[in-house]
Amino acid sequence: MQTLDKRKFRRFKLEYPVRVSFSSGDVVTEAGAVSRNISLGRLLLESACLIPYRTPVELVITLRGGTIFRPGKLRGAGEIVRGEPNETGDKFAIAVECSQPINSNGASAGDKGLRLVRFLTRDGWRRDIQRTA
Repeated sequence: MQTLDKRKFRRFKLEYPVRVSFSSGDVVTEAGAVSRNISLGRLLLESACLIPYRTPVELVITLRGGTIFRPGKLRGAGEIVRGEPNETGDKFAIAVECSQPINSNGASAGDKGLRLVRFLTRDGWRRDIQRTA
């Protein structure tokens, strides 16, 4: 009997270094990770750090150059929707659902000349848009 994959979008096995930033109380923490697969709106990461369920995160994916594209960085934001020990038990598999499209400059394509600035307040994340210098 064949098992059907019930995922909405196709996954691509892509392994790139990822820097994950998240707040824990009044402290912003950065953790290193490696992407294991990426689909439209979701990423599966592997990290030595377990990030709690539903934690908002910001991501920076470092792309190595290849025949199709140049090296660079992609930025995105989302929240943790799953975290569990990986197959070998020495790291954690962490699933991230993106809250905005991943892009190369941290702002949406229509926001040229603007940048999204995020900072943590006592009430949670506050977002302001400011013009770049």
